[in-house]
Amino acid sequence: MVIFPTLGELRRRLPRLCAGLVCLGVGIAMTLRAELGVSPYDVLHQGLARVTGLSVGTVVIVLGAAILLLWIPLRQRPGLGTVVNTATVGLLIDATLRVLPHPEPIAWRAALLLAGTVIVALGVGLYIGSGLGPGPRDGLMTGLAARGYPLWLVRTGLELGALVSGWLLGGDVGPGTVVFAFAIGPLGHRFLDWFHLGVGDRDPDPDAAFGE
Repeated sequence: MVIFPTLGELRRRLPRLCAGLVCLGVGIAMTLRAELGVSPYDVLHQGLARVTGLSVGTVVIVLGAAILLLWIPLRQRPGLGTVVNTATVGLLIDATLRVLPHPEPIAWRAALLLAGTVIVALGVGLYIGSGLGPGPRDGLMTGLAARGYPLWLVRTGLELGALVSGWLLGGDVGPGTVVFAFAIGPLGHRFLDWFHLGVGDRDPDPDAAFGE
């Protein structure tokens, strides 16, 4: 069962959710276009896209939907944001990739990577700050952690598994992967502090905020 907020809460939260998802899709596409290495999950998305012939965005959607099925035995309940995230971020990634040029100079690619990472972090702050439910990958992480495993261990295991699997399938691992890994946490927390909805709202879990 999908958890829906009241109409008043939805009017307050939905703009933040939508802005956050747009930032996520655009920022992820920018890091992909930089071709300097991407986040662990995007390494997996790239690898699956190269093996299947599907677009990266389509892989994001299909894999997200498959991961949601794993929520069932974990008794995780999706929010409205979970459903919208699963259905739209991949579309936004593909749409952005269609219009982004392929920069050749390394300086432009590095700038694209750094800007994309900041925009993803901004999206994290807006999306998680809306309090409308985690993305499918974050929900899997928190669901496993709720079974008694340390959150850091679950997160490390899932992201390391995605990274290695994606690399074996041909995904891009590079300096951008390291930049993303070290930057997304502090930046995401900072934006989350800025965009939290305020006193009396359900506190989002910032440790569950750094993926699609």
